[in-house]
Amino acid sequence: MNRLNYDFHSRRSMISARRGMVGASNPLAAQAGLNILRRGGNAADAAIATSAVMNVTEPGSCGIGGDCFALYYDAASGQVSALNGSGRAPAALSLERVRELGWARMAPFHAHSVTVPGAVRGWHDLLARHGTMRLADVLVDAIHYAADGFPTAPVAGTRWRRNQAFLRSADNAEEYLPAGDAPQAGQVVCLPGLAKTLRAIAAGGPDAFYTGAVAEAIVNSLAERGGLMSLDDLKNHRSTWDEPIHTDYRGITVVECPPNGQGLTALIALNIAEQFDLGAQVWDSPQRIHLMVESMRLAWADAHEYIADMRQAEVPVAALLSKEYAARRASLIANDSTMASPPSPGELPGGSDTIYLSVVDGAGNACSFIKSLYMGFGVGIVAKGTGVWLQNRGAGFSLRAGHRNCLAPGKRPYHTIIPGLALKDGRLWASFGVMGGFMQPQGHFQVLSGLVDDGLNPQEALDRPRWHIKDGSPGGELLVEAGLPYATLTALASMGHRLVPIGGLGRGVFGRGQVIRYVDGVLHGGSEPRADGQIAAF
Repeated sequence: MNRLNYDFHSRRSMISARRGMVGASNPLAAQAGLNILRRGGNAADAAIATSAVMNVTEPGSCGIGGDCFALYYDAASGQVSALNGSGRAPAALSLERVRELGWARMAPFHAHSVTVPGAVRGWHDLLARHGTMRLADVLVDAIHYAADGFPTAPVAGTRWRRNQAFLRSADNAEEYLPAGDAPQAGQVVCLPGLAKTLRAIAAGGPDAFYTGAVAEAIVNSLAERGGLMSLDDLKNHRSTWDEPIHTDYRGITVVECPPNGQGLTALIALNIAEQFDLGAQVWDSPQRIHLMVESMRLAWADAHEYIADMRQAEVPVAALLSKEYAARRASLIANDSTMASPPSPGELPGGSDTIYLSVVDGAGNACSFIKSLYMGFGVGIVAKGTGVWLQNRGAGFSLRAGHRNCLAPGKRPYHTIIPGLALKDGRLWASFGVMGGFMQPQGHFQVLSGLVDDGLNPQEALDRPRWHIKDGSPGGELLVEAGLPYATLTALASMGHRLVPIGGLGRGVFGRGQVIRYVDGVLHGGSEPRADGQIAAF
């Protein structure tokens, strides 16, 4: 029988239930999803309800001015579908137009870095294909919290407070600065502009966002900052349903969304690491961490070279995921030293403000869902009168002519946000994710290694101290979390790793994850100890 390791080495218990489970980094959001499950909704319905409340309670990390991705496992068919709810560059924005400004790289806080928001259309499309409820049904709690107020959670509130200077310089951000200041943790906040917009979406569906007053507010607010987005860009936006990509890691099929998302990076790292017997080594030994970090560096080199909008660029996914390719890449890794010539770093700016949530219902359907504004509070523009922060996801474009990820009209940029699923023998094994910019594939890699190589339960896998190759740069510094042994850090430094210890509130750089395992009809969940959230279940 397939059993979990129930050894307790955590300050937080794993949660187990049978009828439904939601994991999110805010308790109000997790409970909103649970409310939908208790009312008879399925994983898709609950995921949108949870996402919508996160939009309200963590407005710096996600919002309907941003994008979303989802993986959905249908228990009846055993099939996984991949929703790409990311937006595209405006039709009038070209490489030549940006080059006229003298840019060598995208300016992350210029209106040209705003791509079409894809989240609302993504909500609708996920419900249309897999859900049982309407948007009006699943937005009730989000509208309530936006209109009547919610207490700011400790970690999210601290991050909000840290962005106070940025908020004061942002356009139309007054409702996010109650009484002129960012809220303290525990302070009740109301967001009337956002409530009005959510009510409009509940009543009119995505058309209430992509046409009419909200669309006009987005276009006009961007135009005031020199943006080129048009009403047609918004009206013509569509999500896409893509074929998921996957690899086998020690008998577990790990599933990710295809590029333009960076899930390919996690799969490449897993393939390379599979060439070594990680499970035979202590998890926090210098040898195991070294092999994993070097595997990740090689995966980053491929990510920066190949990940792009597959409708406008050729991405050799099958070749990159072949076991033969992984074996060749693994042969570049030395056992006792870092690569003499690490792959050249990419040119993407860092950003880590995202939310991830996971839902599995009592029938075994699973929704792994992620949504983001990219950098904290996006580009720093709220569409006037709407409460909608606009993302700066276009900062992920390259401006190098000929690069697969080079800016072009109507193109999707390199996208950091990635949901994950795992199957065994074709059936659901886990719904998981670790959000946080370029930490995300690194978090997927480390958490999965704990689950698969070490047989950890979900909470233990999330509790482990992590490492992070800074900003996804193949040659970048290695951030290491407090809790790793001093002897391990000393040995890693002697191998050539450039270590930067991180503790306290800085631990947020190591991401925020949720994991739900499905074992013999029982759900087992773990929620990120570095965040405010919880597993809600019944």
